[in-house]
Amino acid sequence: QLLSLHADVLVSIQAACIPVLLSNGWELPFSEVIDWKKAAVAGDEKLLLQIPSTVRCIHSNKILAYRQQTQFLWEAYFSSVEKIVQTTLEIIKDRIFRQCSRQRFLWNALPGGLLVLPQYSTHLGDFPFYYLSRGLKPSRKFTAVIWVSSPVLFQSQSVLKLIHAVSGSQYCAQILIMWNLEKPPPTSERWPLTAVPLKVIQGKKKMTHRFYPYAEILTDAVLSLDESSSLSTSEVDFAFVTWRSFPDRIVGFLTRSHFWDSSRNRWGYTSKWTNEFSMVLTAAAFYHRYYHSLFTDYLPARLRSLVDQISNCEDILMNFLVSAVTKLPPIKVSQKKEHKDPLSQQDLQSSTLSTVNLRFTQQQDCMNQFVSWFGYMPLVHSQFRLDPVLFKDQVSVLRKKYRHLEKP
Repeated sequence: QLLSLHADVLVSIQAACIPVLLSNGWELPFSEVIDWKKAAVAGDEKLLLQIPSTVRCIHSNKILAYRQQTQFLWEAYFSSVEKIVQTTLEIIKDRIFRQCSRQRFLWNALPGGLLVLPQYSTHLGDFPFYYLSRGLKPSRKFTAVIWVSSPVLFQSQSVLKLIHAVSGSQYCAQILIMWNLEKPPPTSERWPLTAVPLKVIQGKKKMTHRFYPYAEILTDAVLSLDESSSLSTSEVDFAFVTWRSFPDRIVGFLTRSHFWDSSRNRWGYTSKWTNEFSMVLTAAAFYHRYYHSLFTDYLPARLRSLVDQISNCEDILMNFLVSAVTKLPPIKVSQKKEHKDPLSQQDLQSSTLSTVNLRFTQQQDCMNQFVSWFGYMPLVHSQFRLDPVLFKDQVSVLRKKYRHLEKP
């Protein structure tokens, strides 16, 4: 009978219905961590006749809050056998390791206890999800991480120009160079002098190590860059200021989108330049450093292995992860000029249509494999772009804070 009652509750919350409980002392599933008062109405079974009037007196706003919480609980902990088992194991782990257990608040607020890794932190201010609700703000500085994997591009001036532009930002705390070439990195004398610390980290030549939780990253914000990226200091400043208002999302410049291909009965990937997008490429984007920990410790090894095998799709997987956690799209910000697709120099030299088509096919296949693991398509479309105040308005440039964004 107890199992039947539990099943009835789960069926109710799956349908976004508010359970009304009339069983004194009844223990609901995972009540050790879940606050069921936010998702269900409990009444005294001795006062059965008063229940209808009590339910009718609930305000419509509270009913909406109840229903939203039922959907959150269902998606976070009960929507699959895997999630039920994982929730059970995490609760047991919290019982054993109480010194680093999750607060009850974390289990009852988005994104849920399973997506808040206690090995990363137990302090609310270290996660990107609770700043607004707790009146907090992320740190005022960012760490730039530049991925270097092409000797030809490195020998050009593009990387040096990028370092100068990023280090010129008033918000830059340090620059980390992820060195992923066979030959050793240049000595410190050959790197440009910058106003902020510059450190070279020897990579492991795996694409997924781009999102490894390096101990050297001390700021909340990470600016992920490819060696081929071309940004001005004004673009970096504006993007970072924007990110501080949306610290749980990816904020950047280069966008892509997904669509349902009914002729092939699968998801498609497109790089067409349109107003609508669902992904921001990590070739030039800000995000919270916590997503490095989620990427490494939460996602299954087989997805990361897929990315490493084909050396592609790491940015798609990161967008899947962030959208699945937040249920929100990324944010696009203004850019000075149109950025070309960041292909490697080797691809550009061989510059064959087959090379481009291969990358595109890989991205399509990756996307559908990611959807298979997540169990649904987490990406969310958006047409939302943020520009500085007075951007391209016909007023004096002296009135514009980011006036260099409009220079050719």
